[in-house]
Amino acid sequence: MKIVILDGYTANPGDLSWSELEALGDVTVYDRTKPEDTVARAADAEVVLTNKVVLGRKEIEQLPHLQYIGVLATGYNVVDIAAAHEHGITVTNVPAYSTESVAQMVFAHLLTVTNRTEHYALQNREGRWSGNPDFCYWDTSLTELAGKTMGIVGLGNIGRRVAQIALAFGMQVKALTSKSANQLPTGIQKSDLTELLSTADVLSLHCPLTEDTRHFVNTRTLTMMKPSAIVINTGRGPLVNDADVADALSASRIAAYCADVLTEEPPRADNPLLHQPNAFITPHIAWATREARLRLLTTAICNVRAFVEHHPQNVIQ
Repeated sequence: MKIVILDGYTANPGDLSWSELEALGDVTVYDRTKPEDTVARAADAEVVLTNKVVLGRKEIEQLPHLQYIGVLATGYNVVDIAAAHEHGITVTNVPAYSTESVAQMVFAHLLTVTNRTEHYALQNREGRWSGNPDFCYWDTSLTELAGKTMGIVGLGNIGRRVAQIALAFGMQVKALTSKSANQLPTGIQKSDLTELLSTADVLSLHCPLTEDTRHFVNTRTLTMMKPSAIVINTGRGPLVNDADVADALSASRIAAYCADVLTEEPPRADNPLLHQPNAFITPHIAWATREARLRLLTTAICNVRAFVEHHPQNVIQ
């Protein structure tokens, strides 16, 4: 069986092993694949693994040997599921592998804003504290999380974990979710949109990207928020209108924006968020801890093995 990995580098830049996958067939790993090279590289493969390389209808219809597509991620929007099903191709994903790491990144961003540890560490490498007349100093606001309100949009695996951590910090937690109030874990209050936005000190996005949630954060919703509010997006870039958030930051209509994802990745150099002093942007790395990537590869390989053994798992219907 010929197995092709179209973009293996981000999941495994060399610190993990493909050996268990190699035991299942003839494996070719490409670090990256340009769109124009996709069909040629996957031409003879029965199994293709992809993270961000698109396998749309056009590509699928040119791959007559293809039997299985394994997405090296939880989201599977890079695959035309309908076209795959029409051609008898099984598609799988890797659910919930990054829950702990993404939730951790939410609070890494939040604590960056509330405590500014990097700011002070950089200053003190340059001698600021050494030359200070007092035993301490601060030139930013410092904020305690206990008693503040965390608003969460979407209560899937990651949203629930973020809620648990927020509760451990002593925060009040409100959620915008399709779940009924009696389905929510203890400590989480179900809220409507207006209440959530108007009361949240921190708004964290964990909902799927759909036509209804695209640009969920925009000029209209931002005007409903406190000027002291912090918005965090570790979900999907297009949940947020980048230009609207940049304008809100410039006008001090919100205090800070933290994101691990942007609408376009990598972003254009002129993305207005990249030049806002109160925008804190990381390069889509919340999922990329070694522990999470190991879970990703382990499950992805198990998915392939299960398919080969005729009992596929984590199948996208």
